[in-house]
Amino acid sequence: MLDGVVAQARTADLLSDEHFTVDGTLLEAGAGLKSFRTKDEDPTPPPNDPGNPTVNFHGEPRRNDTHQSTTDPDARLARKGQGKEAKLSYAGHVLLDNRHGLVANVCVTPATGTAEREAAHLLLDASAPPGSTVGGDKGFDVPSFVAAVRDLGITPHVAQKIHSAIDGRTTRHAGYAISQQKRKLIEQVFGWMKTVGGLHKLRHRGGPLVEWIVTFTAAAYNLIRLRTLLARAA
Repeated sequence: MLDGVVAQARTADLLSDEHFTVDGTLLEAGAGLKSFRTKDEDPTPPPNDPGNPTVNFHGEPRRNDTHQSTTDPDARLARKGQGKEAKLSYAGHVLLDNRHGLVANVCVTPATGTAEREAAHLLLDASAPPGSTVGGDKGFDVPSFVAAVRDLGITPHVAQKIHSAIDGRTTRHAGYAISQQKRKLIEQVFGWMKTVGGLHKLRHRGGPLVEWIVTFTAAAYNLIRLRTLLARAA
């Protein structure tokens, strides 16, 4: 469905296929922390309340390599930033076409520390032609990612860290400043998907089903945008 909607936008000349933005967001899984247990633990719940067992995990180090959710084994423990609460999550990733803020591609991966960059490379390889540009936040300003994007024939317009993997040969061009302005449009996509699209907390479990609903929601977002854009052109 998403491919069909993107094709419709392309037919209406609403996609540039030249300038993109990529980013990711955490999606809270439909599983509670009580289900996040050691992989070798006896799955039988404590006898005091089988429907809502008491689980005391305070002070217990819990990591994705040693623990797993019994409710949704594909979910991973992740946090949005320092000091934030860790939750069982998936990582959702969007490739945005900068012309009108339409979703060009989307995917879902386990929530790992490198998921955004790895997914971005996959999305760019699948949907961004050589000669295009891609904007991104400082999380993408990593030498390995910048080199991988350039190997695809794509110019990385990522926000710079203090010690950046890009320099004036990229940032001096007017297109870089435009990419930095346009990349903020992707936050509108994530905001719509989590509020109107109902992805604030996932109701599906398992990687394949989660990717399905995220892709379907991205297609719905594009349809809403197309309704507005086509009405303007009429």
